[in-house]
Order: sequence, then structure tokens, then C-alpha cells
Amino acid sequence: MSGTLYVTGTPIGNLEDITLRQLRILKEVSFIAAEDTRVTQKLLLHFDIRTPLVSCHEHSRIQDIAAIADRIAAGESCAVVTDAGMPCISDPGTVLVRACRERGVRIEAVPGPSAVVTALAVSGADTAAFAFYGFLPVENVPRAAMLDAVSREKKTCILYEAPHKLRKTLAVLAQKLGTERMLSLCRELTKLHEEVLRMTLGEAVGYYQEHEPRGEFVLVIDGMSGETQSFTTQDAISIAKACLSQGMSAAAAAKFAAKETGIPKQDIYRLLHEDVT
Repeated sequence: MSGTLYVTGTPIGNLEDITLRQLRILKEVSFIAAEDTRVTQKLLLHFDIRTPLVSCHEHSRIQDIAAIADRIAAGESCAVVTDAGMPCISDPGTVLVRACRERGVRIEAVPGPSAVVTALAVSGADTAAFAFYGFLPVENVPRAAMLDAVSREKKTCILYEAPHKLRKTLAVLAQKLGTERMLSLCRELTKLHEEVLRMTLGEAVGYYQEHEPRGEFVLVIDGMSGETQSFTTQDAISIAKACLSQGMSAAAAAKFAAKETGIPKQDIYRLLHEDVT
């Protein structure tokens, strides 16, 4: 009979946020799969927990993950944890969960704090709907693709960022999204120096030119709703003409261009007709 994988949250800063159930599970399981065993060991020592640890991080080999999943499938119980917060949220624990699912292992959630929703709750941004993007990729192509997605997203966007990258990230975001886009910069959540600043991207760039970024950041960025239209009528006409060259009718081309740019369909159709005649 297989064991159980417990997807176990841990505090994101303040150790008082750990739950009684989390403490019990961490004590009772056969072993703990940790993103960084050194970080988790400090947590365990604080609460006098002596459960064995194994590594489960982004550089773990497929066969190492498989070996952990096989141990659980054979009957052992395991708690998978990240350095802080809920595992599997922008975290390599996802790979272990998937491997256990493939083996039919029982998986239970032992929920705890998450920096994503914690930051969103105190940000002052719209919380009705949001998009979480995690950390911006380092590679240029996927990084540009994510920035493009964020710039067009109508929902509140949430990003993680390390302090040594914050200034560069803010500058790129201001260039791509515009200096007037509002955001909340949440750092050191639940810790002694917790701080939430709400300002425009332009103001944030200036602020952190004068202040040294410290602590881990969660950036909560307002969606693009209500922003100044970025397309001109000429942009819409150019898109419509490109559609015409692909065999679309004038009406279909105008409709497509209107959807892409926000320019009224009837205006595009009229200008297309005038240009043709």
C-alpha cells in the first residue's frame, strides 16, 4: 500500500504563522523533501523536529525525483516543502507532485501562507481577478514574451523579484508598461521590516535609485484597464490593409483591426473604403 505525499506550507517569514497541523505532519512523516535542506533544517531545529531531509530542487535529476516518488509509492510518507510558503507555487515541488500522481500516490494539502495572496491582500490593487507570473525569466526571448503578456494583461499582475534585480526590472517594466502604470511593492512580508509601497512605475524607478532594495519583493501591478489607447487610427488601417492582402473582406478586416486596436470598426471600414476609392 502506498504512502502519502503531504504538500506542506511553511511560514513566509514570521515563524508564528506555522500551524498545528503543519507541525504534526512534519514530525510524523517518514522524511521531508525540501527545496533547500539548510533552510528547512533551521525551521525544524526551531521547533525541535528531527525528521530526515532529502533534497528536491530545480536542479534535481529526474531519477532523484523518481526515487523519492518510488519511496512514497512503496509505503513511506513524505512532506514536500519549499523554503517559504506553499510548495509548487513557482517552485520545483511541482515535479514531485506530478511523479506521485503518475504512480497513483495519495496527495494531501497541508495549506499555509503564500506570498502571492498575502501581497495581493495588502496591496490595495483590484483583487477580483489576478494573473501570477512568478519570477521574470533571465533569458531574453521568454523574458520579452512575459513582459509583453504583462503589458497587455487586464487583470492585476503579480511578479516575484530579488532585491539585486529590482532596479533593472522596474526600469524595464516602466519602459514596456509606461511610467504611469500603478503598482504596489511588497517586501519582507510578515517580517519585522514589512513594507508595502503603492506608486507609479515611474515613481518606483526614482525611489529605488535613491533607496537600496532590501529583502524579497512581490510586485503587484495594476492591469491595463483604463489606460490611454496605444494604437492610432493609422495603426488600425495598416492592420486592416494587411488583412485585405490576405484575402479578407473589408468588413472582416475592419472587424479584426477594431478588435486588435480598440478603434471603432465603422471608422476603420469608412477609411478603408475612402482609401480604395
